[in-house]
Amino acid sequence: MSVSRRRFLGYGGAGSAAVLLGTGAWDASTTYAAPSGTGNPFTLGVASGDPQYDSVVLWTRLATDPFAVDGKGGMPDKPVRVEYELARDENFRHVVRRSSVVATPELGHSVHPEVRGLQPDHVYYYRFRTGGQVSPTGRTRTTPHPFAQPRELRFAFASCNAWQDGFFTAYGHMANEDLDLVVHLGDYLYESGVRTNRRGVTTDPRFHTETFDLARYRLQYALYKSEAPLQAAHAAHPWIHTIDDHEVENNWAGDLSQKDTEPDQDPAVFRVRRAAAFQAMYENMPLRHEQMPSGPDVRLHRRIQYGRLADITMLDTRQYRSDQPCGDGASATCDDRFDPDNTMLGGKQRDWLLQGFKTSHARWQILGNQAPMGQTDWTPGPETYVWLDPWDGYVAERNKVLAAAQDSGVRNLVVITGDRHQNYALDLKRDFANPDSPSVGTEFVGTSITSGGNGADTTDQGQQFLAANPHLKFFNSQRGYSRVTVDRYQWRNDYRVVPYVETPGAPVSTRATYVVEDRDPHVHAS
Repeated sequence: MSVSRRRFLGYGGAGSAAVLLGTGAWDASTTYAAPSGTGNPFTLGVASGDPQYDSVVLWTRLATDPFAVDGKGGMPDKPVRVEYELARDENFRHVVRRSSVVATPELGHSVHPEVRGLQPDHVYYYRFRTGGQVSPTGRTRTTPHPFAQPRELRFAFASCNAWQDGFFTAYGHMANEDLDLVVHLGDYLYESGVRTNRRGVTTDPRFHTETFDLARYRLQYALYKSEAPLQAAHAAHPWIHTIDDHEVENNWAGDLSQKDTEPDQDPAVFRVRRAAAFQAMYENMPLRHEQMPSGPDVRLHRRIQYGRLADITMLDTRQYRSDQPCGDGASATCDDRFDPDNTMLGGKQRDWLLQGFKTSHARWQILGNQAPMGQTDWTPGPETYVWLDPWDGYVAERNKVLAAAQDSGVRNLVVITGDRHQNYALDLKRDFANPDSPSVGTEFVGTSITSGGNGADTTDQGQQFLAANPHLKFFNSQRGYSRVTVDRYQWRNDYRVVPYVETPGAPVSTRATYVVEDRDPHVHAS
């Protein structure tokens, strides 16, 4: 891997060496220590992510004691060499890459080797080894060549894993799906303390406090990543990941903490918390070195090509946004939500997105988005009563993005969204204030994995949404994920739901299927 001097200097201090050793950019042939003591160092599993046509990033984080209160995972305060293998078969008879990287204490003994020179659209298997211990085997897949015309893309998208609200059963089912990749749209974890477990039993006091510093964020990730179904979904498929709010704090916006009684109301103090949250995220997710944070800043908006069939554009609607209008919450009278200076994306990210609309050759433009883009009016009748944290609080920018997609000739715009803990299928209007405004795209909002508990097929709020929003075609409030199959002619979205999460072992089923036909920006029941 070539790393420029400018990029190297951008890491700063000891962190630069840690990143380069952990990605394989620097040679790791030097002998480093094996893990001290006994125990399995692969308690947090393995993962892969951000696939490209010729490369993929692999991940693991060494932790013999994942719940160590100091956040160090029971590992020594020194580097540890980690070997890895990538093969064409799960028995590793045909190894295509065998190398090593170094897990450093500066990055929580995580490693992110970026393996290059692979074949497009190929399945590979990988594993790690250190101190005589061998990790579970993971399966990953490269994307097709940028000029290829793949027959179809199969993926799942998910969001909102509240550990205390239920069991991660849905991820176990996702692991068994036939998928090319998984897109996670945020709220991978929640920052709040966990005082009782899912059976109402008081948890260890180390989990009771809210997450503020690096050790506590590391501990929270360990709690979540120790779940077997989540580990299985990571091991089965490559992931593309972005964040929403709870990876840091509920409803944060740019440098602004949510207004409450916590000690980080000073933006400078909040940036320290944000830096800790971003470092823990990098340490625990299969991200490339381009997504390594620099203090409180990280670049998460990026584009993954799937041949000429689809571009998957991941957005970041937290880090660059302006404060929520009218003090956040919900309102029918907040005129500030129409302010043209309000932004979800920030100017640079928005320009990058709109330029992508103009230059892409893909048949389907997929936006990985955090909070619903389409209007969700709560109340039938003349007033429009909406939440102000999602795109309903940033109307002018929403209109600009949707108009740009249409004016740039985007063939099929599909937005996939998390956050809401509900399933929606809806048409995206160029201007929701104008009843005659054309539909310019479609949006599929996916429910949570567990957040909100067991859920229900429908609710009174769902009935209100359907009555108040004629562009909304489907509502459901169960837990689960979406499974997507997209080819040249059709987008097919299967809403995969489980009947309960507050006890383990739930089966999975397809609650509904909605489709979008090529060049027709409307959702239809299948």
